This record gives sequence, structure tokens and C-alpha cells, in this order.
Amino acid sequence: MPTATPLTVQPLTAGTFEPYGWMLGKPFPEDSAAPSFASPSSDFWREHLFDAGLSGDPEILWVRYRDREAEVMKLEAHWLTEQAVVPLTGPVVQIVATSTAEGHPNLDSLAAFRVPVGEGICMRPRCWHATRALQDEVTCLMLTRRSTTFDLAVHLLTGAPAGESAIRQIPPYRLAGAPDLLQALTHQ
Repeated sequence: MPTATPLTVQPLTAGTFEPYGWMLGKPFPEDSAAPSFASPSSDFWREHLFDAGLSGDPEILWVRYRDREAEVMKLEAHWLTEQAVVPLTGPVVQIVATSTAEGHPNLDSLAAFRVPVGEGICMRPRCWHATRALQDEVTCLMLTRRSTTFDLAVHLLTGAPAGESAIRQIPPYRLAGAPDLLQALTHQ
């Protein structure tokens, strides 16, 4: 088996995540044309306009991640929709890569981000990704496209070809970073 290439997990910021999509959980916008409201009892503001693709119905999923493997050897992508992931019970590591013109993972763009509770990410369509939990199980809220969920579930359950998603093997990469992150991942 080839030696795994190190992949450093970095903090999530709007600027560093921009090639893959949008950071969620930014502070209240001080000067914004988007709808917002602030009062002593509550604040709200538009964080992102989600695009489920042409004729797509958005869907909220409850996802439990348990994969704590430091090695990354496959990625998935969804062709038609954005996909948002918001950790609720613990932090996750989101591994992402852009697509080549041919629709394959662009390994030159491969990056990993620590996504804490209280923040989240929204990936662009065609963004290759994988998720790792930093504790035994992490529950996340996911916003995606209803037909993409159905298509992927049928593929994973029956082996039927997926039309709205793809899963690809990649050469091995090993997550690296701060000692607390490495301690949280198993199989060190």
C-alpha cells in the first residue's frame, strides 16, 4: 500500500473555504442589503441562499457521523445541488476538493477544515468531500436536495448506478494537525 500523503486540518474561515463553497455561522452583518434584524431578545440574518438546483426540492437530513479514520481514500460529489453540513453535537473535519473539467477530484485543491459546533459549511455542486467525526458520534443537520438523497440511498443500498452523485477512490491521504485533533482521530 502506498504511503499516505499528509493533509493538514486547518481552521474554518470564509476566505479559505471559498473555493469549495461558503462558511456558515459568520457574525451578524453590520452593513448588509440582505434581510436582518437585531434586538435585545433575538437577532436573525440571511446567512446563505441555498440552491437545490433546477427543479430541486430542498431537504433537511439528520446525519450521524462515526468515521474517525485519519486516512482518507475516497470522496463523494453531488452534481446538481449545494450541500450544507452543520455540526450539532460535536466538531467534524470536512475534507473537500474542487472538480476537474472532467468531473474528477482535483487533488491539488484537496483541503481539510475543522468545523466546530456553532458553525457550518455549504459546499458548491461538484465539490468532492468526506467527513470525519472528532468523537465517537457527531450528529449534524444537513441541507441537500431530496432527489439526491434518494438517488444516493438507492445506490448505497442496491449498487444501482447513481445519477446525481459519484464516489471515487483517491490515493491515500492522512489527516494531520494539532495534537488534540490527532488524539481525537483513531488508528494513529
